[in-house]
Amino acid sequence: MNRYPIWKNLIVVLTVIIGLLFTLPNFYGEAPAVQVSSAKTALKLDTGKLAQRVEEVLKGAALSNQGMFVELTNVRVRFADTDAQIKAKDAIEKALNPDPTDPSYVVALNLLSSSPRWLTSMHALPMYLGLDLRGGVHFLLQVDMKGAITKRLDAMSADLRTLMRDKTIRHSGINREGSRLAIRFRDADNRDKARMAISDTQPDLLLTDAQDGQDFKLMGELSLPAQKRIQDFAIKQNISTLHNRINELGVAEPVIQQQGADRIVVQLPGVQDTAKAKDILGRTATLEVRMVDDAPGLLENALRGQVPFGDELYTERGGSPLLVKKQVVLTGDRLTDAQPGFDGQNHEPAVHLNLDSAGARIFRDITRENINKRMAILLIEKGKGEVVTAPVIRGEIGGGRVQITGRMSTEEATDVALLLRAGSLAAPMDIIEERTIGPSLGAENIKKGFDSTLYGFAMVSVFMIFYYLVFGFISMLSLACNLLFLVALLSLMQATLTLPGMAGIALTLGMAIDANVLINERIREELRNGSSPQAAISAGYERAFDTILDSNVTTFIAGIALLAFGSGPVRGFAVVLCLGILTSIFSAVTVSRGMVNFWYGRRRKLDKLAIGQVWKPM
Repeated sequence: MNRYPIWKNLIVVLTVIIGLLFTLPNFYGEAPAVQVSSAKTALKLDTGKLAQRVEEVLKGAALSNQGMFVELTNVRVRFADTDAQIKAKDAIEKALNPDPTDPSYVVALNLLSSSPRWLTSMHALPMYLGLDLRGGVHFLLQVDMKGAITKRLDAMSADLRTLMRDKTIRHSGINREGSRLAIRFRDADNRDKARMAISDTQPDLLLTDAQDGQDFKLMGELSLPAQKRIQDFAIKQNISTLHNRINELGVAEPVIQQQGADRIVVQLPGVQDTAKAKDILGRTATLEVRMVDDAPGLLENALRGQVPFGDELYTERGGSPLLVKKQVVLTGDRLTDAQPGFDGQNHEPAVHLNLDSAGARIFRDITRENINKRMAILLIEKGKGEVVTAPVIRGEIGGGRVQITGRMSTEEATDVALLLRAGSLAAPMDIIEERTIGPSLGAENIKKGFDSTLYGFAMVSVFMIFYYLVFGFISMLSLACNLLFLVALLSLMQATLTLPGMAGIALTLGMAIDANVLINERIREELRNGSSPQAAISAGYERAFDTILDSNVTTFIAGIALLAFGSGPVRGFAVVLCLGILTSIFSAVTVSRGMVNFWYGRRRKLDKLAIGQVWKPM
């Protein structure tokens, strides 16, 4: 009557073993580490050679490490203490970045799990800890919305110049005056023609007539819906770019989210180097297309220090010097996609670019006017530019699809495509609030949360064992399994545990014992009604299940609502609550039933149950 089949017992045992394995990494803690990654978007990182170089630097500095981990985008080295970590950072920084003003690598302080390799090889990793438990930095960034609109107006001015040229409408100049565009004309007829052409192609631009002396003017201002759309895009684009930037710091589960209309909250748990984090957040990368100045003798003069007016001296990826004009003919804002591929004629590796309609018109005009001349594609980062590629224009390119070829391997074509797809900040940002939470405060919060869970578990255990005897002890074992499953699930999902999440764990334990109380009281009721002990056990579990399910489903619905509509700490609490409800049902019904069956089910003759005093009605 009260016996599980072998397969069900195996499921319970395997579940407990798997839960134990995935919970173990959380007990090993974290060790100080140093992470090395690329500081330049255009720098191809060979992590294998970089790891060898880092190892040589550490040997030269007589610094021992507890393991080196090579990944696709970075190299991490783990150390025994923070003193060795700081010394290693200084040594690696000095060796890899001889010029501190133009670093090629980001050398950042970090924390790594101390789990043994056999656990890591099974992908058994500790759960992430939030800023309040692990320590780290908190930034509040203010996005310059006026800057986003200004950037859009500058792009529109280039589009309008192209439009005026295509429509053969004579004008005296297009300039931005504050938050408006001013287009000057010599006569009213051209102004009227321009108004009609602009209204058809730029519906977001509100046009008004103005007079400036003898000049006729059209003043264009972005409509309110267009401004709102640009500002929303700026926030989303900046958040996406920040995610890419923060990956260089190796931050596990950073929090990057919008706050209000024009602010972004960035929380970086585990980051110890605040200055490095600020430097990463402040970096921007923009793509520019310029023409190469191939006039005879100018490059030689530039190499001797006589750079012509209107030109700049750069270096190609192969190391060759290149003289590039300062005038920007196209920016990365016009790029919609970049994919690696092959040239259809000679089957050489190539990069295929897609431009928007305005970018396609500009590119068509530029290529038509500059056949057999070189065009440089630059990446501007922190005020310094690098030439990604400088192909020769073989003919007019229209349709918005551009192909870049020349001296590239398949791997390089893939890297260039990824590089060109990398977004830039859509609007400038300023750090208006900065907070640092030390690891000691985080450790104190962990201790408080752990103590609250431990004391709550201990008090509930004492009461249950005192009140329900053996069944109370079994309830405690199932409650311990519930905690084990919950921590294992959080680790398996790589969820981020915060202080509200620890409160959710404590609350889950209190709620989980309620199911065992219902089962035990139902068994007592069956015994009072004259049922045999074996029949009371069977009926107690079966009839209490509906009540347990109803009570947990209602709480689960509330948890889903918190998860859907909450944010930040509320979501962390909701995740733990929902997972805890699922694990509590399984542990209270299946695991505890398995223990009861193992203890009592094998007895043929059972006279009584150790479930505490059964009060019989008079």
